[in-house]
Amino acid sequence: MKNVSMKSRSLKLVMLIAVFGFFITSCNKDDNEGETLAPLTGKWSISKVGTTVSGTETLIDAPQNQTGCEKDFMNLKSDNTVEEGNYDSTIDPCALFTDQGIYSRSHNNLTRVVDGVTTTQDIVNLTLSELKLKDANGNISNNSKITLTP
Repeated sequence: MKNVSMKSRSLKLVMLIAVFGFFITSCNKDDNEGETLAPLTGKWSISKVGTTVSGTETLIDAPQNQTGCEKDFMNLKSDNTVEEGNYDSTIDPCALFTDQGIYSRSHNNLTRVVDGVTTTQDIVNLTLSELKLKDANGNISNNSKITLTP
């Protein structure tokens, strides 16, 4: 009888530890507070732009991209500097013009300062291949990650 009592106590102790462990892990506050953990750094081409009207999102091909040229881009570097690239064929075909600045991320906001102009946008979606940003006016910029091949 003593052996059954010890097994019963051991079983109760194991169950108590398991239940306690479950509560500890399930009650922790999320460290990321809803923000995505995908990396923000990288070269992102501007592929689509649009707006949200009455809850409906409408995206079109980015009109600022010159036909026959690579897509305009922003390169978010690990040292919190940003390079924004714009291809323009006004003078020379597909001439690249770049501006340098800095950026920071605070939760789900991306703030860039380029040429003294501050732009803050909400990070709507961030995956390994997509960065969707929306400004306070509802304007959307959908960016695709550029995969560099050696």
